[in-house]
Amino acid sequence: MSQHSTTDQPTWTATVLGYPRIGPDRETKKALEALWAGRADLAATEASLAAVRAATVRRLNALGLPAHDASIPSAFSAYDQVLDTAVAVGAVPDRFTDLVAADGRVDLEAYSTIARGRGALAPLEMTKWFDTNYHYLVPEIGPGTSFRFADDRGVREFSEALADGFLTRPVVVGPVTFLLLAKAADDAPEGFAPISRLEDLLAAYEGLLAAYAAAGATWVQLDEPGLVSDSATAGVDGLTDLVRGAYERLAAVPGRPRLLVATPYGDAQEHLGALSAVEGIALDLVEGSVPTDPAVLAGKTVVGGVVDGHNVWRGDLEQARETLRRLQGSARNVVPGTSTSLLHVPHDVSRESALPERLRSWLAFADQKVAEVVLLGRALAEPGDAGVTAELAASAAARADRLGAPGVVRPQVRDRLAALTPDAFRRSDYAVRRAAQEEALGLPLLPTTTIGSFPQTPEIRRARSAWSRGELAQEGYEAFLRAEVDRVVQLQEELGLDVLVHGEPERNDMVQYFAEQLDGFAVTEHGWVQSYGSRGVRPPVLWGDVTRPAPVTVPWSTYTASRTAKPVKGMLTGPVTILAWSFVRDDQPLGDTANQVALALRDEVADLEAAGIGIVQVDEPALRELLPLRTADQAAYLDWSVAAFRLATAGAADATQVHTHLCYSEFGEVIEAIDGLDADVTSIEAARSRMEVLEDIARAGFARGIGPGVYDIHSPRVPSVEEVAGLLRSAVGSVPARQVWVNPDCGLKTRGYAETTESLRNLVEAARTVRAELPVGTPVAG
Repeated sequence: MSQHSTTDQPTWTATVLGYPRIGPDRETKKALEALWAGRADLAATEASLAAVRAATVRRLNALGLPAHDASIPSAFSAYDQVLDTAVAVGAVPDRFTDLVAADGRVDLEAYSTIARGRGALAPLEMTKWFDTNYHYLVPEIGPGTSFRFADDRGVREFSEALADGFLTRPVVVGPVTFLLLAKAADDAPEGFAPISRLEDLLAAYEGLLAAYAAAGATWVQLDEPGLVSDSATAGVDGLTDLVRGAYERLAAVPGRPRLLVATPYGDAQEHLGALSAVEGIALDLVEGSVPTDPAVLAGKTVVGGVVDGHNVWRGDLEQARETLRRLQGSARNVVPGTSTSLLHVPHDVSRESALPERLRSWLAFADQKVAEVVLLGRALAEPGDAGVTAELAASAAARADRLGAPGVVRPQVRDRLAALTPDAFRRSDYAVRRAAQEEALGLPLLPTTTIGSFPQTPEIRRARSAWSRGELAQEGYEAFLRAEVDRVVQLQEELGLDVLVHGEPERNDMVQYFAEQLDGFAVTEHGWVQSYGSRGVRPPVLWGDVTRPAPVTVPWSTYTASRTAKPVKGMLTGPVTILAWSFVRDDQPLGDTANQVALALRDEVADLEAAGIGIVQVDEPALRELLPLRTADQAAYLDWSVAAFRLATAGAADATQVHTHLCYSEFGEVIEAIDGLDADVTSIEAARSRMEVLEDIARAGFARGIGPGVYDIHSPRVPSVEEVAGLLRSAVGSVPARQVWVNPDCGLKTRGYAETTESLRNLVEAARTVRAELPVGTPVAG
């Protein structure tokens, strides 16, 4: 039971569950990449990261979170919070043992190797963090994994802030979620479940809490989003009892800090009663709801997550205040907060000077969301204050202005959608299409290709930057891009790839590029959000009905086709991914917005086809990402997401081969939906997971083309010919060779040319090797 009385708890007025950790100008990214490139040593890198942490704490204090009551979260990570937890509890796979110091600490170079790999050391697998575009590193847990409180980096970061005058609240992935998100180590027996190691893991958490207490922490936040996800908890019997036992044990740690258990990204009502031993609970009241049993909150500090941490629109603060008031009769202390960590939104909208002032007034980035929770704290404490009333009214006026602004509703778009018939979503039978495509394309068995992008070199980035600043004229910029496309085409022909791409040198990002050319979107200058590690993206803001004023990709696709006799793929980003990687309007169903984007893409496919492009790839790497965490909500999502893809592609002729690409997904959960997309060829991430997906594909009887990735592009490692050939042999052992394509896991944008060239050369050689091993008479690729 709790070791703290309800009377000795400080009263927070507002808090957030986390804050962007990359720095407003991506200082974290720059520091890490300088270390990796050898431009900075460990000491300099640590100093740069410490400066980001210090600036973050000071900023949160300046925005209104007090310095001395633990309402400021200490939620920093150099790369990934799940990796941080694995390192803290000693769950480092045996292959990295030599990198761990005798005292259990893991320095940044070793930490980076676990995350990214090096030489023969394969990194941890990477996958999506719940229903977000953030990627986490998957712990590998087996019966022999030795847990202990090993690395005290988080404690040192807490002490660092305390020495600077700030009593923060450390944030750690909770023990139940850590194991629910882990995978069984390769040497674990069949059927082993990492959650079976919970009791052993808790000993490490006991040591962690004791260390935080010794350092002076008064609160520790343990994030347990696994409790809101049916996929994470599938097959786990007695989960509520496991949660209860875990937190009763942690609550018994002598002298420990108070515990705030957060359940973001959904509704954890069925498990809240198991948290009776902790002092605080943080509820997601954007995706979840006020508990129906108020007794589960009795005597606790409850953070009411009424401000959306996962989107960028100003909140309905009047409604949020009413929700918080509903909680006040049940809890000891109700604190306005965010629904999730703010790591999913950019830092500060006030920096976006290029956005129209009217649009900017509708938005709330991280700093503005902190201001919202602070305002709500004042609204609860001072309901009659005139200043609070005026600020709440201004927020309501901004929301009303957004809903009535020109362009939010375009009648011509609505009329076109209303006129669609079922035929708009259907192509011919696959057998008919396959025959037409075989005749048109003439590809060999195991055709080789890439996913689309080639390395975005410093020269490309400098040219784009100079062009955007007006320092390079349009004619000069296009000449530079043509030369880059020529280089990429020549390289692919020299390597012997069968289906070529243009490398996408003109694209800053696969979603932003389209957003810049479609009406209804706006793009930011500084709106960076962490995707994984040092990788940041700038999600566009989708604020109105979507239209396509002119062709987007046709000019560069046709230029590329003119430079080679080989087939060239036209490259589009799919409607679901455009939604998933944008900040999307919240005033209509997502399916309606997806269909608007799909119509724009349908027109683009038609124009590519008319220009002679015989292969069109419509990427949907985020299909699994938006899948609702609760099983009951998934069928409706899959219906509209699959329909949107088919609306975008079903106008293509039989001889036009439609590809799609998906990455970092638990494919078994959505294999029927992937089949339902009816793409002629589907490429998927598979290298880092060593082809685990093949079992799902074979079991589903997937009959169309499939390209399980054989080269992990999220690591600087160069796979050998034999490594790639081994993966290919696994593929053709599970799927008929006629269906198999050979490709990397994802685009090559983040890689360098030296490693890319060597890796693709090995990929092509491996394909030739395995092709020669196939029986004579094996049907050619479809």
